[in-house]
Amino acid sequence: MTTTAPISRDDGGALLRELTDAPALTVYRSLASSPKGLTEAEAADRLRRHGDNVVETRPEAGFAARAAAAVRSPFVALLSALAGVFVVVGDARGAVTVAVVVVLSIALRSWQHLRSDRAARALQSRVRTTASVRRRAEAGHAPLDREVPVEDLVPGDVVVLGPGDVVPADVRVVSSHGLKVDQAGLSGESLPVDKRPPSASEPRRRRAARAGLFGAPSLCFTGTSVVAGTATAVVVFTGRETCFGALAAEADRTRPESSFDRGVRAVGWTLVRFTLVMVPIVLAVNGAVTGDWAQAALFAAAVAVGLTPEMLPVVVTGNLVRGASRLARRQVVVTRLNAIQDLGAMDVLCVDKTGTLTEDRAVFAHSVDADGRVCEDAAEYAWLAVRFQDAPHNRLDEAVAAQLAEPGAELLADALYGKVDEIGFDPARRLSTVVFQREDEHLLITKGDPDEVLRRCTHLRRGEDAVELDRTGRLRSRDVVRAHAQRGMRVLAVAARRLPARPGPYDETDELALTLVGFVGFVDPVRESAAEAVRALSRHGVAVTIVTGDNEHAAARVAQQVGVPPGEVVPGRDVEAADDAALRRMVARTTVFAEVTPAHKTRIVAALRARGHVVGVIGDGVNDAPALRVADVGIAAERATGAAKRAADLLLTDSDLAVVARGVVEGRRTLGNTLKYVKITAASNFGNVLTVLAASVFLPFLPMLPIQLVVQNLLYDAAQLVLPHDRVDADYLRAPRRWDTAGLAGFMLLFGPLSSVFDLATFAVLWWPFGAGGDPALFQTGWFVEGLLSQVLVVLVLRTRGAPLRGNPPARPVVLAAAAVAAVGLLLPFTPPAGLLHLRPLPASYLIWLVVALTAYGVAAQLVKTRAARRRVVWP
Repeated sequence: MTTTAPISRDDGGALLRELTDAPALTVYRSLASSPKGLTEAEAADRLRRHGDNVVETRPEAGFAARAAAAVRSPFVALLSALAGVFVVVGDARGAVTVAVVVVLSIALRSWQHLRSDRAARALQSRVRTTASVRRRAEAGHAPLDREVPVEDLVPGDVVVLGPGDVVPADVRVVSSHGLKVDQAGLSGESLPVDKRPPSASEPRRRRAARAGLFGAPSLCFTGTSVVAGTATAVVVFTGRETCFGALAAEADRTRPESSFDRGVRAVGWTLVRFTLVMVPIVLAVNGAVTGDWAQAALFAAAVAVGLTPEMLPVVVTGNLVRGASRLARRQVVVTRLNAIQDLGAMDVLCVDKTGTLTEDRAVFAHSVDADGRVCEDAAEYAWLAVRFQDAPHNRLDEAVAAQLAEPGAELLADALYGKVDEIGFDPARRLSTVVFQREDEHLLITKGDPDEVLRRCTHLRRGEDAVELDRTGRLRSRDVVRAHAQRGMRVLAVAARRLPARPGPYDETDELALTLVGFVGFVDPVRESAAEAVRALSRHGVAVTIVTGDNEHAAARVAQQVGVPPGEVVPGRDVEAADDAALRRMVARTTVFAEVTPAHKTRIVAALRARGHVVGVIGDGVNDAPALRVADVGIAAERATGAAKRAADLLLTDSDLAVVARGVVEGRRTLGNTLKYVKITAASNFGNVLTVLAASVFLPFLPMLPIQLVVQNLLYDAAQLVLPHDRVDADYLRAPRRWDTAGLAGFMLLFGPLSSVFDLATFAVLWWPFGAGGDPALFQTGWFVEGLLSQVLVVLVLRTRGAPLRGNPPARPVVLAAAAVAAVGLLLPFTPPAGLLHLRPLPASYLIWLVVALTAYGVAAQLVKTRAARRRVVWP
């Protein structure tokens, strides 16, 4: 039994290049195979050593993996540290309470990740496929072609390809007939390409000059699809060793830190720094004043409790879950929950031209003669060639057939012309020819690349006459082609030749001495919604950058049509030549990159991020996976390859750019409601800490027990769980928004002391008028109720830049939740659980003080807010 050793990815590119031009016998020998295929025993042995032919091997994440991802949240780490403090000071109830909050946060986030994973996998689901493989039962037996699961293919297998097949592995073609393969997902080429064995008549150096492995006509790659024709090929690489697998591996790599990740980390460290500063101060001051270091430790624990928003992970996750649900109704499936807020922070969106801004199809525009004058002759000749050609139609052929077919035209053509022969399209010639008989002469119609067709023309058609194609005529014809290209149009040249009828076949040598009839122009129509989507993104502060593999002229034309100012169009060769510093300067002055490779796109995205932008990328091919992974937020359409979907954070069920524009608004709404909670709660908690610090100097007991602080925060946080349903100021949605650490610190320092002033006033009222100095439980209950009501009230005041009840009033769920929590706070001291929390009933006269204090606090907060807004303080 003959075997072949596993081939590593390191030498895979070299092997593919070596086999590109090798004779078929050398290919079989290199892979220890034969034209009869492998035996079943050989295939089984290689399958054990090479593994299944599967690229997407990542299993569905289990609950443990999703929970582990949720635990890595800095907010969860902060709460876990707080639970440890409770354990150290011996407060079991506080430790249990915080632990329940942590578990609730992890469960909620894990549940949403599960929903997202399942939705994403539903979009990525594919029908189990098979491949036609030539194998033998044993050595010496006759080979049979049979269907086997693509997972069972191994290097050396001989496969048979036909129309509609997906190429199941990286293969080398050994024989073919009219094979055309769509490899847009790998190479970005918009039209199917011809694949065939190497031709002995074509110089090796010419074949080697083609750009990269994807340009090699004898190689087909995993994930591409056969559009037409048949072929026999030998498997070279399978599974992760394929080119598709190498690119797809980028989708599984850990992505760089996103805007949201940086913001969350910064917010977490801001809270930690406040805690690290305030806790030692309270410990030192209280211990020095009272001499009771055990009580000082309890004070310090109270400070840690006061600074920590216990329900922060739950509230943040609740906002993200709500945002994910709203996005799902807007045709966006969220696969990475945090990407919702990265979407809101995005200020640059990189898009390809084809399929996103355009409809990704060719449409007949017009027909002109060799001098550029409108003339239908070229289109009519092209239609006649398309009507009779046996070779599969490409997009340009389909556009000609769809636009020019008229009732009765086919019957008339069949009556007037009889097909004699056909010279099929060849990627080296870049043209095709159909030969007809009409009466006693033969008519050759050649269509294809303008450069190749012009090179074979000796005359051009003017009116009914054929005149010599001199140097001036050639220059004028090339100007016509160039003018079409500058307008972003594809051009098909059409030429003809009349010969006396003759027997025998025609070949390439007959494609000479042609008469140029004219040119047919095609466009890829811009989507009707593209221009409005670009304007909508611009109104919301998102600049669109076009990054396409098409030529500069086509890219500039589409940019102008959709409203993207092209400025200086940068070709891929300039990106290739630029170092990282030069590329960062380049991305600052242009919005259109043309003729770029996947590697160029990744560098462009990285350069934009290096300049401080939050970058989104829309991609659909496996070659887009690296750029999707590097971006702050990667976006893939439903038609995208599996690798692109795995690398993406958001999946669009509609590739319309307008869907992204709506998603940006939703992302900012989610971030706005999250930051309302983060900033307002942090400011209120900081005010509580300042109050506790002052109390540590003057009071002989704790103004509030740690467990009371935890319960107060939990009640307050329960009211904030409905914030995802709240309205957000319209002006907040107009610009990109990020987690702003500087804004958080400023907000805490502005409104924290304000709440502390009213807390201290409450202390004074409780100490003197109500005589609570000798009754710690009454004192603690009074501040518990006042602190809770003031926190709930200030949310209604600070949730918007304007007046609390005008312009942008709170949503009904927010009002109802606030009222419910306020009622619970007022009634809790009169209920049985009050004993567990060391609370006691309050005198009825204390309600008068609550009304006065809360009214004054609300008015003061509104005045400070209005003044701060004039000074452009960062707002939730």
